[in-house]
Amino acid sequence: MVERLRARDLAFLTAETVVAPRHNATVEVFEPGPAGFDHARLLEIVSDRISFVPRYRQRLVEVPGRLATPVWVDDEHFDLGYHVRRSALPRPGSDDQLRELVARIVSRRLDRSRPLWEIYVVEGLAEGRFALLTKSHQALVDGVHTVDLGQLLLDAVAEPRPLEPDDWTPRSVPSALRLVAGAVRDSVTAPATFVDTVSVTTGSVLRTAERASSRAKVVADALTGRRPRRRAMEGPLSQQRRVVTVATELADHRRIRDAHGGTVNDVVLATIAGGLRAWLMTRGEPLGGARHMRALVPVSVVDEELEATSLGQIAPHYVNLPIGEASPLVRLHQVSYSFQAHADTGRGVAANRIAGIAGFAPTTFHAIGARVAATEVRRGYQLCVTNVPGPQTPLYLAGARMIATYPVPPLLEDHPLAIGVTSYDGRVFYGMNADRDQLPDADLLGTCLREALDELLSTTTATRAPRGRRRPSSRRPSEGGTS
Repeated sequence: MVERLRARDLAFLTAETVVAPRHNATVEVFEPGPAGFDHARLLEIVSDRISFVPRYRQRLVEVPGRLATPVWVDDEHFDLGYHVRRSALPRPGSDDQLRELVARIVSRRLDRSRPLWEIYVVEGLAEGRFALLTKSHQALVDGVHTVDLGQLLLDAVAEPRPLEPDDWTPRSVPSALRLVAGAVRDSVTAPATFVDTVSVTTGSVLRTAERASSRAKVVADALTGRRPRRRAMEGPLSQQRRVVTVATELADHRRIRDAHGGTVNDVVLATIAGGLRAWLMTRGEPLGGARHMRALVPVSVVDEELEATSLGQIAPHYVNLPIGEASPLVRLHQVSYSFQAHADTGRGVAANRIAGIAGFAPTTFHAIGARVAATEVRRGYQLCVTNVPGPQTPLYLAGARMIATYPVPPLLEDHPLAIGVTSYDGRVFYGMNADRDQLPDADLLGTCLREALDELLSTTTATRAPRGRRRPSSRRPSEGGTS
């Protein structure tokens, strides 16, 4: 019995273009363990854990005539060595060199004729460190049937777990006749299959027409000499990316929270707002007519009407980042006010509950948050920020301690910047994916973000909570955006 790809998952494939690959990525940096680490060891670990995510050994097969959505089948020629790759920097490799390598790798689309994921071990970093880069397609990781492989690779203890032999044998790929018969049967016995097929076909036609209309408008504007006025953070994507990473201390975020109320999530978003403001000013962007930047921040909620995943329900939450506000404290209060309304609904999920999920769940949370962003793209937001609280104790990969983790969320068309944030082991890691041509000065945004956090820290000399606001208790939900 084969499993058919759901229409919402197929939408991520049909919407993918050469300039907008639809995969999530994560970069993790490790200190070397006592036994060392290399590509062969990574192959062993992935081979041991992949049985927990069978979808990672499956590929998609089209139904002849597209009578129904594609089906997942076991890859009869599954080659673990193709998916688990090795790369290296010239020793001693710098963080800048690592980011450049990551940017080049995440710019490339995944091969759809194979299982939709890749993982790289990057050797040669200074001080004997190495990095792990994972890529998983949005159609693969839905949080319902499949979690991100990165959630399963890390351990809470330094001692490596014993490896178990895997006797997996792929099931045979169904013939074309059997695929057609199954599509006809499902269309008759399961009306949802017919609806999915029609909706995907219609959606594909509409997207093609929309892209053609957009291109025609660009040509018409060029011929008439008109320059379309774009908001900040808008514009067509190129095929290349820039990756920016910033590591900060969780204690600094908590110090700001304790001084002014709210949550760590509020501090993160206020920091991003301040960083964007300073960065846009260096670019000469006029802020007078754009006092706010509309941002989508996926949040974890309790809502029976939303699709249940292994990590709960994730819903979109919109925030107007106050980039036109000069005062860092006012920016913080404005962000806090937006999330206070969300907290008052009683739907929020506590951050410590999310951080306590088994494995390194932030990788899966970021993947689900990116799916939410993709489905909400027509709502007209300018920036997506996924913020996920992770465990505050160290995690290990075959004895090697993870010291940093940076999400690299995918870019959507006309959205040249996406930001992911993960807190882990006493630190807060910001990962930014930027279009290389649209935002050639993206590195400067990282500097501005650090300065924005320092600016907020400078306000903590007055520790009295603002009028009408209570200091956060341990029961108050949400110390992370996706929480």
